[in-house]
Amino acid sequence: ALEITPPELSADIYQTGIYLTGGGALLRGLDKRVAAKTKLPVHVAEDPLRAVVRGTGTALKNIGNFKFLMQ
Repeated sequence: ALEITPPELSADIYQTGIYLTGGGALLRGLDKRVAAKTKLPVHVAEDPLRAVVRGTGTALKNIGNFKFLMQ
């Protein structure tokens, strides 16, 4: 999938790695398996069950900065 990712986004992924969120992020060993397959650093988000909700809340508070996401 990284082959079809826009260059500016893939550069961020290569620099910071992949963040796992949600219930799947809690599966034992998933981060290590994804890291082994992708050869990229993989991180489990702090409080992965609430990460999406927190991110959505931040986006809504700053909706003026994220209008491009609403198209």
